[in-house]
Amino acid sequence: MSKELWRPGNMLYPLPAVLVTCADRDGRANVLTIAWAGTICSSPAMVSISVRKERFSHHMIAETGEFVINLTTEALVRATDLCGVKSGRDIDKFEAAHLTRIPASEVSAPLIEESPVSIECKVKQVIELGSHDMFVAEVVAVHADKQYMDEKGRFSLEKAHPIVYSHGTYFSLGRELGTFGYSVKKKTTQKKTNRHSR
Repeated sequence: MSKELWRPGNMLYPLPAVLVTCADRDGRANVLTIAWAGTICSSPAMVSISVRKERFSHHMIAETGEFVINLTTEALVRATDLCGVKSGRDIDKFEAAHLTRIPASEVSAPLIEESPVSIECKVKQVIELGSHDMFVAEVVAVHADKQYMDEKGRFSLEKAHPIVYSHGTYFSLGRELGTFGYSVKKKTTQKKTNRHSR
């Protein structure tokens, strides 16, 4: 196998495609699609999103210090794409994408009812990086759709058919491959073999 040398670029793919909701101080809400989102700390639970300064939602998040990350599914793929290419300056993206806004518990930004998981966030730090500003935020509440809970009370996101994004294309997550590593207890069974058999 041979590899070509390319110029430096963002090649960390695939990425989660999430719908981020926000609102300004007057209560005007918007939703935008972000692929540059990630987990950055477990205690306290913290996440980050990176937003271009010229995006309509940037000033909303900057002035209120709040946003909600809404996970996406196959059923939301068209809405996810629309919210990534249209601007809230021109249209109401909730209406255009047929998304239902519902109140959050800790922040002013709305949740998306159709999302299987909505994560309320409060900004702790803004890092100016160049083309994007990174909003580092603490998770203050999580809302999970009951229909994806199993009989043991475990949330099964795979039942919602989540999607990821890679170079302009959306993909459904594939089949489960299993759990590997030392954290898994395995039963070891030894076959009795006849040393005379071949």
